[in-house]
Amino acid sequence: MPERSYRRWQAKARADRPPKGPWPQPARDAARPLATKHALAHPAWGHRKIWAMTRHDGHRVSQATVLRLLRDDGLILPSEYQKQRRELARDRKAAFARNPTGPNQVWQLDFSEFETTQGGTWRIAGCRDWFSKVEHPFHTSPTANQHDAIAAVELALTDYERMFGHPLVDQCQVDPETGELLPVVTLVTDNGGPFRSMNFELFILRHPELRHVRTRVKSPGQNGSRERGFGTLKYERLFLDEIPDAMTLVERAEDYRIEYNEIRPHEAIAWNRPMDVHLGLADPTIPNFEREEILPNT
Repeated sequence: MPERSYRRWQAKARADRPPKGPWPQPARDAARPLATKHALAHPAWGHRKIWAMTRHDGHRVSQATVLRLLRDDGLILPSEYQKQRRELARDRKAAFARNPTGPNQVWQLDFSEFETTQGGTWRIAGCRDWFSKVEHPFHTSPTANQHDAIAAVELALTDYERMFGHPLVDQCQVDPETGELLPVVTLVTDNGGPFRSMNFELFILRHPELRHVRTRVKSPGQNGSRERGFGTLKYERLFLDEIPDAMTLVERAEDYRIEYNEIRPHEAIAWNRPMDVHLGLADPTIPNFEREEILPNT
């Protein structure tokens, strides 16, 4: 504020003539019920996801308006917190020779640990589709060995068959020279022991629809989408309050997975829902809500 304006307002206040206002805020008042509803239901979400949910409900409002009204109502964390979150969980692009052009081309698999309040550390394993960001069912166990890795992949294959009505191997094409089935999905993991084990490699060999690729040593960014997915799971569900036991952990993780796939808008796929993109119902580059086109004045 210019000093001259500040001094003028100060003089009016001393003379018992406070400045005019508060001015009407029609945009904020119109969007406040919807934005407040989503902000209270999802306290871990930022203003952009609240804005996207408001747009999905059919209300036209800008991101800046949603941010201002959430600040007015005390429903958003300070910007410094969001900056730290972005620095700690930057979305690193996976190092592939070619970026996937559709779902079910690259799945990323890894483990994540979580300790419950009644004791015991549990490991969550799950496959995540790189293109659509869909989370396949999680496998929770006190161990993180080769058998748990195989179980997580089997859950993903079963989930694919449930969604599309046929096994993934039916999508394999035949090499005209060798007559062998060509893999459909590239499974990306790190260099952990479970993924270097003989049993895991034998499991991949028994599934011609899968090809296993390990990232470079000490390069977690090459599996960035999977790492980011676990971070979102923890910040939006597991870190909100205490989780006493494994059964509660499994329930929280499954509730998050369903919400993440079917309700939560995702910025990386143009604010669409991952399941819509995965099933071909939405384009990952075009939002499925109407957007106002701003044309140049000249």
